[in-house]
Amino acid sequence: MRELLDDLERWFADGAAFALATVISTQRSAPRETGAVMAVRADGRVLGSVSGGCVEGAVYELAREVLATGRPETAAYGVSDIDAAMVGLTCGGTIEVFVEPVDPAHWPDFRSLARALRAGARLAVATVVRSPDPVRVGTRAVVGLADVGSGGRDGRVVDAATTMLEYGESGLVRLGADGPERVGVLGDPDGTEVVFVRSCVPAPALLVFGSNVHAAAVAQAGSFAGFRVTVCDARAVFTTAERFPDADEVVVDWPDRYWRSVEVSSSTAVCVLTHDPKFDVPVLVRALRSPAGYVGAMGSRRAHADRLERLREAGVGAEELSRLHSPIGLDLGARTPQETAIAVLAEIIKCRRGGSGEHLARTTGPIHTGAPAMAAAAAHRFP
Repeated sequence: MRELLDDLERWFADGAAFALATVISTQRSAPRETGAVMAVRADGRVLGSVSGGCVEGAVYELAREVLATGRPETAAYGVSDIDAAMVGLTCGGTIEVFVEPVDPAHWPDFRSLARALRAGARLAVATVVRSPDPVRVGTRAVVGLADVGSGGRDGRVVDAATTMLEYGESGLVRLGADGPERVGVLGDPDGTEVVFVRSCVPAPALLVFGSNVHAAAVAQAGSFAGFRVTVCDARAVFTTAERFPDADEVVVDWPDRYWRSVEVSSSTAVCVLTHDPKFDVPVLVRALRSPAGYVGAMGSRRAHADRLERLREAGVGAEELSRLHSPIGLDLGARTPQETAIAVLAEIIKCRRGGSGEHLARTTGPIHTGAPAMAAAAAHRFP
């Protein structure tokens, strides 16, 4: 939703009511991810997408209905529907969509939420999408932003949102008698309340150490992949904003000294591309002892062997060394800096999402996979 914030906030400020359609679950090869949104104004204008085109028409009509009645609605779309020929997903997937009205009466603190998201706040919005009490549907709680959300006093909703936010995940949570339970689909009513939790977290950090052509390509690829990119090198003549237009931040400093001022988390990726032991060894010592989810270093196999020996001499243990991805990247046969950058980002994404790195044509099962936060969150090292 972040990419639509400017327009949605402007609509809200202008007093233009709109309906917000959100993908709350996906099955099989759905074209858009959970949390994808489409907004429909009363005058017919549309922003965003929930299916890449497959079911937009049907969702548009449902949004117009929600605007007319003021009541939230849910709907499922897929090839198994009777009207599949008209609105079925040609890719063979199924999506569930929650459509709610957005205006000062139904969502009075929408602008506060939008401003917080624009400022990079880490928060989760938990919206009741099914309840035995129809009045509860559409109420929400916001975790991470004080005094926002009409459902904020419901401890069960807050607990569900807090748990999902901890691991940066979005999805459906059933509020059963035994506590919150992550569920894959809304499905048929069973008498329990279900909330959709949207975790909104700042872009993960990609720290690129080095100011060569490979660093520029990795910065560009990382920015495209949604990372907040910082490039750092001690050589001022090479480390300029002009050379790294895709970086969010360009820092002239010794890498290990700069590291001391950086907040590193399990969502941080570190790429050391300096090719110089006096630069890369000190920062790698710090990175391998940090919570960073990915640490990679560029160089030949001979350079890698030399680097390992220097790291051991610096006191880095075997378990810490096992975290190092070096030589960096997946084996794609890359030659150019741009191809190499794709190989590096592919390895980061593999570690981040838990993929196998195998050809999809040689795998079986769902293409889009992910471990439910409440069942396997402890296994996440790179959420």
